[in-house]
Amino acid sequence: MTQAMPAPAIKPNIVAIRDLHKSFGDLEVLKGISFNAREGEVVSLIGSSGSGKSTLLRCINMLEVPDQGSVAIAGEDIRLRGEGAHRRIADEHQIQRIRSELGMVFQSFNLWAHLSILDNVMEVPLVVQKRPRAEVEAEARAMLAKVGIAEKAAAYPAQLSGGQQQRAAIARALCINPRVMLFDEPTSALDPELEVEVLRVIKILADEGRTMVLVTHDMEFARSVSDRVIFLHQGRIEEEGTPDQVFGATRSPRLKQFLNAANHA
Repeated sequence: MTQAMPAPAIKPNIVAIRDLHKSFGDLEVLKGISFNAREGEVVSLIGSSGSGKSTLLRCINMLEVPDQGSVAIAGEDIRLRGEGAHRRIADEHQIQRIRSELGMVFQSFNLWAHLSILDNVMEVPLVVQKRPRAEVEAEARAMLAKVGIAEKAAAYPAQLSGGQQQRAAIARALCINPRVMLFDEPTSALDPELEVEVLRVIKILADEGRTMVLVTHDMEFARSVSDRVIFLHQGRIEEEGTPDQVFGATRSPRLKQFLNAANHA
């Protein structure tokens, strides 16, 4: 008698978002967003400009404090106090600790111009995480090698191309050993040929099984790299599913319209 194979273990949620609302004055940007990102999962956020993608990503690490709802990282709720527009972070020590587990890569590279690329990558592990310098330097050099710019360690940001600067920013995020990587349109400021080299690095990270939430305008990339894709429209989740479901069996007329426009851009 053939023994039944055990069901695969369900991996834990690393990011859990519940009923997130965020307004800027009279403009309601997020209107009740809920989703999870499990360990090792890549979740892509897509949608037109103004749909709330970047605001949602910034709420995960509390660069924007939501007016309502909750954010949990690895099962730990981020503590907030107050209501609505007056809501604030309740525990600065907690948020600093949680942020040290979140690697964030922005549209702009945000490198310190006065520091070498190696020192840029080492800064947070040394200053915030208080890790030994020899350990951090070895890891920083390994991360620069991973993203393909090991030879640029002694250079300064102004001496690098945009693609190289963004790869340095990815190495900096990786060097804190994050539980999850957050990417906010990491190639939007790059020319097409430089965009390719950055997307190649992110694909390598996805293939390694890193947990990632990324905002992207590149539909082919989202389709190839994601476990799940979330389409935001006017501050709400309009459609969500696997890449095959979202791109190949689209149900939402709004998503069909968005994908058609993206394909003809």
